[in-house]
Amino acid sequence: MKLNNFFSYIQVDGYSAIPKYLQLTKSVLAAIELGKLKKNDTLPSINEVSYELEISRDTAEKGYKHLKNLGILGSIPGKGYYILNEDYHQKLRICLMFNKLSNHKKIIYDAFVDAIGENVAIDFYIYNNDFSIFKELLTAKNEQYSHYVIIPHFIEASVDEYEILNTIPKSKLILMDKMIPGIDGEFGSAHENFEKDIFQALEKALVPLHKYHTLKLIFPDHSYFPEEIKKGFCKFCTQYGFNQ
Repeated sequence: MKLNNFFSYIQVDGYSAIPKYLQLTKSVLAAIELGKLKKNDTLPSINEVSYELEISRDTAEKGYKHLKNLGILGSIPGKGYYILNEDYHQKLRICLMFNKLSNHKKIIYDAFVDAIGENVAIDFYIYNNDFSIFKELLTAKNEQYSHYVIIPHFIEASVDEYEILNTIPKSKLILMDKMIPGIDGEFGSAHENFEKDIFQALEKALVPLHKYHTLKLIFPDHSYFPEEIKKGFCKFCTQYGFNQ
């Protein structure tokens, strides 16, 4: 492997809050997982890493030692470091954000934890349907999470919700329960179609509902409930001739 190839995908950000030696470690691990570094590949010397990445020699050495302690690097006196083991999988670290705590949300949380398995670290946050708290929590997260799993329900948003969600790399974003229009790119989601769901639910109750001429939907003015619920309700009433 040529050394200039190594430095094309090993990066250290001087403005990041993550210690530089850990950034070096994570970059090497990511390169291994991507197949950029393979078993027995020779790594640049500590002095070369220090010079090219503009970090101290101690920092470069600490990063290499950390990788060695993980069993990733081997070293030969006088010859330097090399990839000893590429069969390494980083532990996933997930930022899980729920709008509130409830029995329903506990069922979702328990199912998520059971399904995700043991080799995962989960940081769990509740923002109580408050967009300002949500934004503060999200912008304060300097950790390198592998995924952000978010239930995005807000009572009032000071800016469009999609703007803050667009700051998350789409390969790391998973939305649950509700879709937010305006998010760029491709990302994961498991969400309800609230307009369709309430329409179909009312259709199933159409026979007993026919004894009524008017249907009323109680929907608070200030609520985190999706507006699509009202759209589905109004569509049902219009289609089947109910007064609202």
